Amino acid sequence: MTDKNIEIAKIQRDIEEYIGLGPNSLIYNFGESEGNTTLHLVTVNPRHNQSFLFHKEEGYDKIDVMKKMLSYVKNYKDKQSTYTIQWKTSDDDTLHTSYFSAKNVQSALDKLSYDRDPNSLTVFSVIMNPTT
Repeated sequence: MTDKNIEIAKIQRDIEEYIGLGPNSLIYNFGESEGNTTLHLVTVNPRHNQSFLFHKEEGYDKIDVMKKMLSYVKNYKDKQSTYTIQWKTSDDDTLHTSYFSAKNVQSALDKLSYDRDPNSLTVFSVIMNPTT
């Protein structure tokens, strides 16, 4: 029998390798609801010290949801558009530019506003980037 924590750590390393972000750039937020496990994978941008939702998955336990997240990470670039969003927070006048992969504009905005008061953000533009 495999130690669940060892298996989760291995999948986590695989996810981090596929995404290719630096150390301490991903946060794994697990939740439990109605017998399901939810994973919100959050990225941390060190340039403007903000976090954003990368993707959300649901499964029956942590290993299942981690495997689903790994599958998503391996394939999302082929299935989603990329968006450039220019925004600022209400307590900072600096204009920020962030990039999101999402199925549509609303999903990109949801990733931007994840886990924060949407009224604390001002969005100046959302552009769907051309595919290459």
